[in-house]
Amino acid sequence: MDSLITAAARALAAGDPLGALNRIALREDASALALRGIAMAQLGDFVRAKALLQRAARAFGASEAVARAKCVIAEAEIALASRELGWPVKALDAARATLEAHGDPVNAAHARYLAARRLLLLGRLDEAERALAGFDAAPLPLASRAARELVNAGIALRRLRTKPARAALARASYAARHAGIPALLAEIDDAARVLDAPAARLITHGGERLIRLEDVEALLASNAFVIDACRHVVCQSGTRAALAKRPVLFAIARLLAGAWPGDVSRDTLIAEVFRTGYADESHRVRLRVEIGRLRTELQALAGVGATKRGFALAPHRADQVVVLAPPFDERHADVLALLADGESWSSSALALALGTSQRSVQRALDALAATGKVQSFGRGRARRWLSPPVPGFPTSLLLPAPLQGD
Repeated sequence: MDSLITAAARALAAGDPLGALNRIALREDASALALRGIAMAQLGDFVRAKALLQRAARAFGASEAVARAKCVIAEAEIALASRELGWPVKALDAARATLEAHGDPVNAAHARYLAARRLLLLGRLDEAERALAGFDAAPLPLASRAARELVNAGIALRRLRTKPARAALARASYAARHAGIPALLAEIDDAARVLDAPAARLITHGGERLIRLEDVEALLASNAFVIDACRHVVCQSGTRAALAKRPVLFAIARLLAGAWPGDVSRDTLIAEVFRTGYADESHRVRLRVEIGRLRTELQALAGVGATKRGFALAPHRADQVVVLAPPFDERHADVLALLADGESWSSSALALALGTSQRSVQRALDALAATGKVQSFGRGRARRWLSPPVPGFPTSLLLPAPLQGD
């Protein structure tokens, strides 16, 4: 390996893509193409980066299986950074197996990290944990250890375990600081700020206020009867009733919780839940049917009693009923929450992460774009969505030094 390739690889490992390009920008050999692709990815030009890496993979000979596997991993990381969550996982698994067979544990571990991070973005937390459990990060370089801890922190945050999340972020910050990679340290700092930012609105009879993730964790561990409008569940002391796929039932439960310990009239329930200003006997029959279904869903947590004018919520054990709502009263808050990570998403990736249809996501994006809350670039299948302003550089794209050819 010549000195320019080595110097460019070290520049990329230190987060200096321009320094790398100054050395290899005009070269067309396979190693230079791969490094140019990684540099362009770190600069945010994912389309050109992907093309360069594909050229590099073709340029490497059939006997250079390790180099080709590294190109596959780099291309997978670009897909992850550009939120193309439908990329072929089998190709990444095959590349990881090749690297393990040829004695390259660092990049094989990085492939596991990428697979785990994709699963985390899709909300498949158990699978993400299993993907991380297959290797020991202690002998790995500091950058790889920081990347692993970032995924651990993300899993803990998704599960509302703030202490393990802070501990994982502290370990990640320590590793990134000693590795001397500013982009990685910036990504960790961004993740740490999530713990101190408003996570939800707590709505009670005394009004509403913004609370942090730690407060949400404490509330869910208490004896309070919680209507969680962020995840569309009803819970108390670890017992949960998931209503994410039952929007009508959740809307009724939220209205009843807002009026507790009082009741809600039948006319109000019909108008708010069925979105109609005219109530006839068919609406009243439908309301009775939905109330019966809600009683079945909440039977372990509460009853729903009929009153003279309507219905009232009757928790079995709780002495407090509260509503957790998104921090901002906004339609399509789930889409905005994903776009808030600063990366560009495709509508298909958003649909995968939200577990809904791509057409529903597209309608939400069009509505948000009309009010200036999101913006897009590209056309057709290359179209990407993000929250303004456009980030200056990607922070999630950082490859261990051996991937560039050290």
